[in-house]
Parts: sequence; C-alpha cells; structure tokens
Amino acid sequence: MSLITRIPHDFYKLFTSKYTEYYMVFLVAIYNAMEQSYSVLGLTEKECRAVMNEKIASGAILWDGENYDEDGVFLTRSNMASVCLKHFEDWGWIRQDYDETLNSYVVTFPEYSQMYVELFARLLDESDSQERESVLAVYSHLYTYSVDTEKNNEILKSALNASKRLVRMLVNMQDGMREYFDELSRQKDFKGIQDVLVRELNNSDSRKYAILTTTDSFYRYKEAVKELIVKNLDENEARRKKKEQELTGLEKGTSAFVRCERAIRLCDEAADIMFRIERQSDVIERRYNRLIEQKTVFAGRAAARIRYIMQEGADGDDRTALFVSLLNRSKRKEEIVGALSERVRASMPYHLMTQDSLYRRKSAEKEVFIPQAVKEEEQEETDQMDSFVLQPLYTRREIARFRRKNEKDGVFRVTEDTVHSVEDLEKLFFVWQEATETAESGQEVELGEDRENGSGFRYSSLEIRNTN
Repeated sequence: MSLITRIPHDFYKLFTSKYTEYYMVFLVAIYNAMEQSYSVLGLTEKECRAVMNEKIASGAILWDGENYDEDGVFLTRSNMASVCLKHFEDWGWIRQDYDETLNSYVVTFPEYSQMYVELFARLLDESDSQERESVLAVYSHLYTYSVDTEKNNEILKSALNASKRLVRMLVNMQDGMREYFDELSRQKDFKGIQDVLVRELNNSDSRKYAILTTTDSFYRYKEAVKELIVKNLDENEARRKKKEQELTGLEKGTSAFVRCERAIRLCDEAADIMFRIERQSDVIERRYNRLIEQKTVFAGRAAARIRYIMQEGADGDDRTALFVSLLNRSKRKEEIVGALSERVRASMPYHLMTQDSLYRRKSAEKEVFIPQAVKEEEQEETDQMDSFVLQPLYTRREIARFRRKNEKDGVFRVTEDTVHSVEDLEKLFFVWQEATETAESGQEVELGEDRENGSGFRYSSLEIRNTN
C-alpha cells in the first residue's frame, strides 16, 4: 500500500490551524526525545506532555481570551500539552498503542508522519548547512567505493543522489540571492537598506555561501571528486575486461558463467552511474561559477542603488530628504536657506552631502598628468657642521669669574660647595673643556672620583694647577 493512501483526511488540519508553528515545534521535540529514549516501544503520553510543557515554558505565547483551538477548547498553560497531544492522535500525526508492560499508552510516529516531522526539523533549524555535507558526501561515497572489495553499486547511487542535492542547493541559493537583491533594490531609504543587509548577514543562505566558497569545502573536494571518478572508471574498465576474458573460458549455463555475466552487468551499471556523477560535477561547477558571477552583478546593482539614494536623496514618504535633494539642485539655494533660517532659527544650512560624508561626487574636471624630470639636489659647498657645535651659553668673563671663585693658591679645586645650580654645573664643564684644550701650554688636569652634593647634583672632582 502506498504511503499517501495511509494519510488520514484530518492529517492536514495541522496546516490550517493558527497554532501551526507551535504544533511543528511540539512534533519535532517529541520526535527528538523519542530518538534519544532508551525505550524500544516509544514514549508514554506522560513523557510527551512533559516534553511539550518544556517547550511551552520557553515559548512566547500570549495567554489571552482568544486562545481557543479549532474545536473551541480554551487553551491555558496547564492544558495545552494535553489538547495538542489529543489533536496529534486524532489527526493521525502520531499513533497511540497500549502497552501492558508499562501499563500505559505509548505513542509512535507513522512512516508518512516521520517524513513531515523531519522536514519540520530542517525548516526550524537555522544552522542546517547541507552544502558542506553534500560535497563531502560525494567524495566519501566515491572513496568508499574505491576501497570496497565487493564494489557495491549502491554506494555510487548514494554519491549520485548527494551530487543532485548539491545542484538543487545551488539553484536554491541563486533564487534566494535574486530575491534578496530585489528586496534591496526596492528600498527607498537608508533604514530599509540597513535592515535588509542585517537580515542577509544573519540568513542561513549567507552562511551557506560563506562555507561553500572556502577552499576547505568546495575547491578542495571538487578536484578530489574528479580524481576519484577517473580512478574508479579506470579500475572498473580493467575489472570488466578481466571478467570478459574469464567468461570466454566458462561453459554457458553454469553458476560460474552466471556470476561472471552478472559481474559484467554490474560493471556496466557502475560505469553509467559514474558518468552521470561526472556530468553532475560539471553542472555543479558551472552553477557555482554562475553563483559567483550573479553575486557580483547583484552586489553592483545594490551599490548603485545606495549611491543613487546618497546622491539624489530618499524618495517616497521622507519629505525632509526630498526637500533637501530639491534644495541642493536649486539655483536659489542660498536665498531659500536664508529665508528658512530666519523662520526656524537654523544655525547653519542643512546639507544632505557634506565634505565629511561617506560618498563624495567626483568633479567633472580631471587633472592632467604631466611627467616631470627628476632634479638633482644641489649640494652646498660650505660646511654646515658648525651648526652642530655646542655654543657656549656664558661669556669668558663669567667663566673666569667662576674659576677664580673656586681657585686657591693657583689651584682650581672642585669641592662639594662648588656646584649649587645647573648654571654652575655648565660653567664647570666649560672650565674643564678650556683646560683640556690648553693642557699642553703648562696646565695639569686631574680628574678624581664622582661627587654628589646635598642639592642632588653629581659631578667628578677636578683639579687644575699650573706647572710653570
């Protein structure tokens, strides 16, 4: 009996209810709990109600006077799980059976209901990304077939189905991308463009596209799939020729002859499936390249729309932006703005586009490029090193007065009371510099240990005496 004939007529009431979204969530939650249960018989009705109550507690349901179901039953937090479970049983979404061992009713999902519930799970799961699974699945099936000693053609059929799913996914991504850019082009203000961009970034198709374009998922396994197809075809052709040679030496009608003949048919079937997988791989590559081109074209359209709005201003209900756009194109702009400022006390004229804006319209005049020869820098003949020589900050008379102040019996001697300020420290330096420059003219210079006075200045002890 076909599955479609087993579906009850009330089965489709779920899709006409105003609580369809909650029904889908409850069915997926029960289905997942049943898969994780250790019981081989299924979940009891009590366990099903507990699962639904958890979803009700985390769901945002408005409990007001209009919460009546299709049969007129008033729904509350306490009875919604029981009412929904009864609907699922009456409509044929789950089957109820009495278990004597548990002394309670257990529920299971019919086969036709499982297909719908699995679809609900995929629709509710935003993180579903089949593009990575499909590419890896094709590679995995082909590799498994290459190392399989039995050479089961069912593995190749799974690879073919995975490649078809990938083609359908690329088609769906193209349609979704076209709808996204059409919606973006219809926006009339920046707020609408921002909302569309945010939704696109958080969309599952955008994440699929990002994963699909990475080198780890598509490019790498696309080339590996082609290599495995060529390898399996060569091995399959060699195996077929070997079986044909064996068939010539066998007696017709024997079991060995039948097995060899069947192996040849399987080789022909395998070759046909691999050729179809190869054609699907070519379609996948063309679809993928077309997807990249389409995204580039649509991105250009979106950018053009954004530039138009930034140049011309938003239209539609935004009267202010429309007025500013018209004002910018008017020859009497300054006169209008001046009269407006007197009325509304505007501090400065309003501009839709300013020098600090994101986009700046290019001027019509374009600077002409004029090549110029490189000029050699002229080096001055005069020596400029004198500018780097330390010039004295004090006159010779001031330095001589400082030396006489600290000189006794013809000997200049530095003590703890010699330096009291930065000026004294600099004068001491010039005294030492002058003495070392004239050391050969009858002066003896002697440096001693470092000193530190009470003012915090550190300097070396110095003695300068005349030898003449």
